[in-house]
Amino acid sequence: MRTFTIGGDLEVRRLGFGAMRITGDGIWGPPDDPDEAKRLLRRVVELDVNLIDTADSYGPEVSENLIAEALHPYPDGLVIATKGGLRRTGPGEWPRDAHPKRLKECCEGSLRRLRLDRIDVYQLHAPDPEVPLEDSLGALRELQEEGKIRHIGVSNVSEEELERARAVVDVVTVQNRYNLADRASEGVLDACEPAGIGFIPWFPLATGDLARPGGPLDELARAHDATPSQLALAWLLARSPNMLPIPGTSSIEHFEENLTAERISLDGDEVERLAAAA
Repeated sequence: MRTFTIGGDLEVRRLGFGAMRITGDGIWGPPDDPDEAKRLLRRVVELDVNLIDTADSYGPEVSENLIAEALHPYPDGLVIATKGGLRRTGPGEWPRDAHPKRLKECCEGSLRRLRLDRIDVYQLHAPDPEVPLEDSLGALRELQEEGKIRHIGVSNVSEEELERARAVVDVVTVQNRYNLADRASEGVLDACEPAGIGFIPWFPLATGDLARPGGPLDELARAHDATPSQLALAWLLARSPNMLPIPGTSSIEHFEENLTAERISLDGDEVERLAAAA
């Protein structure tokens, strides 16, 4: 299956685009070439990728602004998912702040920057240990009731936190770190499948020692005339029908290379072989 329907009404191509790396070093400030970043975003849409994931903290604000500058007015069917709940205090610094008032401010800012009346998928970027999860999600529920958010997702959650979140709101996506070499969120993924929740793996291309010359990923990649990164994405797509990888890059060439992973068909034995090797 090449598509997945988020929240029962947003059909997206399963291989999306993560817009974190169209910013400066440390995900801080503007990119070296903003025009090239906008060309990349337009190429994403030209190739019919219709799920773009971003966050107010990417830059901060830079990624959302570039998306609007490059793509607004948006084509029909484009789903922009963004996130709130982190602050930026410097390059590589991501302190959490998911107080209800702050989340509402984050959402209002994203609406302005993205030039939207309603955000299709708004995600809590991470639970805040200083704020009850129920309070943070209650604020998002209020924004949803006001018509400013269409669907709600969560990110960086445990199985227990996902269960608590679902008691407050209808969770349509979970975005956790997950890749072939790091499957700590396996239980969260398994909880998403029967519930029809989309699973968005961040850092999807990490392969570690698996991609070493002569290693299992390298060998199988050569057998499929693919790169290890392409095979890692193909493995994610084969792992679960709910999987929505969003590999990020600042390069059009790299984006197009990632997209060809959809053409790689792994059989069940290959999927298990790679999983066992990791």
